[in-house]
Amino acid sequence: MRDYVAIPALCFLTWACATTPNLNETQSEVSNSKTSTSSSTADVVLEKHKTRAQKLSPVVDKIIKSILKDNNAWEKLVELCDDIGHRLSGSKALERAIDWAVQVMRDDGHENVKKEPVQVVHWTRGVETAELVSPRVESLPILGLGGSVGTPPTGITADVVVVQNEQELDKLGTKAVGKIILFNNRMPDYHPEHGSGYGKTVRFRVHGARLASEKGAVGVLIRSVTAHSLRSPHTGVMRYGSAKKKIPAAALSTEDADLIARFYERGQKVQVRLTMQAKTAPETALSHNIIAELPGREIPEEVVVIGGHIDSWDAGQGAHDDGAGCVIAMEALTALRKLNLIPRRTIRVVLWTNEENGLAGAKAYAKAHASELKQHFAAIESDSGAFKPIGFGLDLKDNEAEKDIAKILEVYAQLLNQLRPQRIWTGFGGADVGPLRAQGVPAMGLRVEGSKYFNYHHSHADTLDKVDPQELSEGVAAMAAMAYILAEIPSRIDTP
Repeated sequence: MRDYVAIPALCFLTWACATTPNLNETQSEVSNSKTSTSSSTADVVLEKHKTRAQKLSPVVDKIIKSILKDNNAWEKLVELCDDIGHRLSGSKALERAIDWAVQVMRDDGHENVKKEPVQVVHWTRGVETAELVSPRVESLPILGLGGSVGTPPTGITADVVVVQNEQELDKLGTKAVGKIILFNNRMPDYHPEHGSGYGKTVRFRVHGARLASEKGAVGVLIRSVTAHSLRSPHTGVMRYGSAKKKIPAAALSTEDADLIARFYERGQKVQVRLTMQAKTAPETALSHNIIAELPGREIPEEVVVIGGHIDSWDAGQGAHDDGAGCVIAMEALTALRKLNLIPRRTIRVVLWTNEENGLAGAKAYAKAHASELKQHFAAIESDSGAFKPIGFGLDLKDNEAEKDIAKILEVYAQLLNQLRPQRIWTGFGGADVGPLRAQGVPAMGLRVEGSKYFNYHHSHADTLDKVDPQELSEGVAAMAAMAYILAEIPSRIDTP
């Protein structure tokens, strides 16, 4: 079997690597290499990884047991959530959080701790109100969507037209002119196998204002992207795209969206008064990504990235999204250092800024580290909340190689089964690792049991009390174990 050095990342994992040196090859080259690699060779490679997994098992067990017995993740999250709170891009609170994270990781003894400058959008919410004017008067809790424009100082008052989807909006024709459009598209209940349905439902939050503006509407309301809101609206980013006119956009709770829909379906005139002071500053604001490292003992130039995003929306405390993800990565590195486990490769914590409304941090990191991306072995993001870890997502630019790598990663994922059975999913790693994936770096995401996540997501309910300290610790253990595995496996496919 030919010698193979894993540049770019994680190439050693696929049995295609037994005959080809680089995952950045074209699809046809991948196909040719796989055709020339017999099933017997694939079996041999898989068996080698099983042997390696067995050798790593005692160390992985030690990592997990040590973290579950004692770690400081909860204490870190208390400081971030209670002492600093929510952390919107461009805000002083976000920069306080960044300085806090830098100091904490220096205190934990990490190396190469630094801030890297990033210019971010600075959107502010201001005062916002909504009121049902007809058929009766009632105050409606709202959250303006991130990036929305405001209303005139006196607000706007208009009839509401309710639609569920793009097709119903198109059927309105001129009836949409001068109206406030309510997109009342329901997010389904969480399904253990198929997930939340967030990916399909969120399109109305992101694109609803553009779609409504094109029909002549003066404002847009969306049903919050959650299956359960307890009359708490959920915000999130929106985009005007090609819209010639920008109209204000806000989220209603699921209960109030249904209330308006019932009035509308019964033929009653529904009128809402909307007042929003939202605005985007003409100039970007200075923010930062944060980096800290545990340098590798043999091939420190190769890097395994672990991280989350330090910014949050300006509602709640950003506890699950994504304070927990940041703390999981920070404490995973600290746990390995305390155990004096120095793997072959460098493990690097990256806390990205501006994930929620721009991804400027992720883009800036990929650009600033472009010269070393070929030596980024893998990148793992935690941005799904601090719930029970159930495995990892995997996303590669090369879809065929992705399937092969997933099969071998399953072998190593089983080492984490003392937490609970772990799986490898294909198709998505995370938003902040997306720019790295585009450059050929395997993108991974810590997967968790997600039945409750969207109850709190982007809302005032995303607070520390919703985080279970034990499940947070399990997330730290899963991240630390997988990071160590990836950083420790030999580069050469035929190295014992």
